[in-house]
Amino acid sequence: MIDNPDWFRPKRYGYGAGLPLKWQGWALVIGTIALIWGAVALFPDRPLIIVSVAVPVAIVCGLVAARTTRGGWRWRWGGKDQ
Repeated sequence: MIDNPDWFRPKRYGYGAGLPLKWQGWALVIGTIALIWGAVALFPDRPLIIVSVAVPVAIVCGLVAARTTRGGWRWRWGGKDQ
């Protein structure tokens, strides 16, 4: 297992991840969008099903992004530590 992959760059200002750096990060973002869009397309009149798919998918995406962001997630003020 990879110890500290850098799939996402950190945000310059604020807390969280910025754009993906590597193909794994792009695959995660595209996969998340595809799963949520698929739930909306398959169940357009069932908002409870859409939410029950979208929330866990978004949480998993956020957790993976937090673990694979270069330098981790912390508050940034726009310094040179990018």
